[in-house]
Amino acid sequence: MTVLRSIVLFLAAALFEIGGAWLVWQGVREHRGWVWIGAGVLALGVYGFFASLQPDASFGRILAAYGGVFVAGSLVWGMAVDRFRPDRWDVAGALICLVGVAVIMYAPRGTA
Repeated sequence: MTVLRSIVLFLAAALFEIGGAWLVWQGVREHRGWVWIGAGVLALGVYGFFASLQPDASFGRILAAYGGVFVAGSLVWGMAVDRFRPDRWDVAGALICLVGVAVIMYAPRGTA
């Protein structure tokens, strides 16, 4: 259950961080205004909250593993929202990142 909880938290964090960054991007680059930017800033704050709920106590480990989720999630966001079409190298890179997430977060750790 701890692994499932961790995965759900990573997905929620990705939704809010990527969504927040996208909102800021829209506000600034697409000239949609301060409301979009403000919504993005709030979403980025919510991302930080979800990241802090991970069951592991190591900030460095959580952030390192989350980096892989962010990479893969950014490509999925781009496909869903911006009609981005990843090529095979994008997909391969994202899969490598997700393997890194699994190793960092879910590999069995001894007491030594």
